Amino acid sequence: METIVVKFGGSSLADNIKLNIVANKIIDFYNKKNKVIVVVSAQGKTTDGLIKEAKELSYEPDKREMDVLLSTGEQISISKLAILLKRLGYNAISLTGWQAGIYTSNTNEEAKIEYINTKRISQELDNGNIVIIAGFQGINDKQDITTLGRGGSDTTAVAVAAAMKADHCYIFSDVDGVYSTDPNKITDAKKIEELSYDEMLDLSNEGAKVLHNRCVEIAQKFNVLIETGSTFNNNVGTQINNKIEESTVKSIVKNDNLFLITLKYENYNADMLNKLYFTLLNNGIIPTNMINNSINSFNVSFTIKSADLGRFQELLESDLKDFTSSFTNISRISLVGFGIMNNENIIKKVLEILNINSVDIFSMQLEECKLSIMTKEKVNNKLLEQLHHELIS
Repeated sequence: METIVVKFGGSSLADNIKLNIVANKIIDFYNKKNKVIVVVSAQGKTTDGLIKEAKELSYEPDKREMDVLLSTGEQISISKLAILLKRLGYNAISLTGWQAGIYTSNTNEEAKIEYINTKRISQELDNGNIVIIAGFQGINDKQDITTLGRGGSDTTAVAVAAAMKADHCYIFSDVDGVYSTDPNKITDAKKIEELSYDEMLDLSNEGAKVLHNRCVEIAQKFNVLIETGSTFNNNVGTQINNKIEESTVKSIVKNDNLFLITLKYENYNADMLNKLYFTLLNNGIIPTNMINNSINSFNVSFTIKSADLGRFQELLESDLKDFTSSFTNISRISLVGFGIMNNENIIKKVLEILNINSVDIFSMQLEECKLSIMTKEKVNNKLLEQLHHELIS
């Protein structure tokens, strides 16, 4: 008898019709004599709705209380799914993150799982129950509810799979695998049968909305086999494992949710850059690609996520008010596939395409599995389509 973990995203649970589809998929696994652990997200746009309501009450809601609020979304999902499965004649029990023994760090809204006490989960499985766990949440050493950050239910699923030494971890959503690029942008995107942990981690870090990056890190550390697939069909999905094969480009991601920031100041001393960095970090902004462009004056450029722009603009009116600033929406295009670093033909082809399209490059970064190009302005999807056609199609 195998132990499997099955995770369902919010779009798979959005209404009662979809809940029935999910329940039937779970029953199919259970009827094959598996011990089944289910991890779920909040239904549909529930989390977004809760955030919106909280911000109507407070411009900057207390983070501890936000964790209490946001954790309710997954609790609704687990209870509804357990009710449905019981009505269909199957033993099921819902567990919140803390009931499932998921203990985390003390960081609200971005907590990390520190360990999982699997005693309750194991007991319920031995009793013949389908165990349904609320993803995205846990409890810290203060006995406070914590959440793991957006996409954290993926991390819950893989962490539970690792702790339970599960044979498989299935991640189901409304797409049936990982694609060579965003199929919503490029119609001839191709499904990828297999990716290494390193390749999947690069895709996740570059903004591919498939798997939470921390879940991939955990899977790699504990060698958890992940299979991604669709809730709504039985097509073969994408397997994420530790196999590494020399390859060409497997997938291309274009991330437009970035802003290039430039800060200038007449005077300069060596400590200014450190102070700037700490000011940003202390306000929840993680800058990337930070470069000091001048020797005798302070002229620094870096990138931030679009979601952090509002917070950054507030700093320009307080802690950073003495700086001259500018910011521009830009794109980062990342090509992922093991062995890219040593493939001159790929690099030359990319540069040729960028040159033909007169793309103004801000920076290039080359790693074993990834080539990333940051542009000085936002580029359209035609460039993505051309790269995909030349390097993958």
